Amino acid sequence: MTQHTKADQIPVAHTPPGGWGDEMPPEILAGCTEPLVEGAPDLRGLWKVVEVAVGGETVHAHPALGHVERIEQCGDRLIVVASGVIHDMRCDATIEHGVHDVMQTDFTTRIDVVASFENEVHVLRPVGLEAFEVTRRLVGSQMEWSYAGAFVARLDRVAESDRPSARS
Repeated sequence: MTQHTKADQIPVAHTPPGGWGDEMPPEILAGCTEPLVEGAPDLRGLWKVVEVAVGGETVHAHPALGHVERIEQCGDRLIVVASGVIHDMRCDATIEHGVHDVMQTDFTTRIDVVASFENEVHVLRPVGLEAFEVTRRLVGSQMEWSYAGAFVARLDRVAESDRPSARS
């Protein structure tokens, strides 16, 4: 008999004090067999920013260029591991199950973020910042990461994650 692991059977991960350092931690949702929920884009894998646009114009120097992030998914859960942080969330549009972690800029400032999947787009809305929205979506083979109107980045998937072969 095959053992099935659901997203809620795996403890919620948080950024360790001071961030995770120079080496990404092991995959948190590895082995999770719950299929992605309806309407969730399959963003699983290791991604690298290859292009950034500001105000609709491609720029050749930007802090996001070269940024690498790993996205893990299982059921309605999504985890972004990047720049020292681990942002673990359920994408059910509730504050309760959203991101409750720290900012990447200092690893101490608390953030609370509502996460959802809307029309095949991963949407993040920080609590108390009504006009602020971060989205991730698939555009062909790339991921488009839009950061609150400040920039839009294009990312290439540079590695697959440990995931079941079928979406189910």
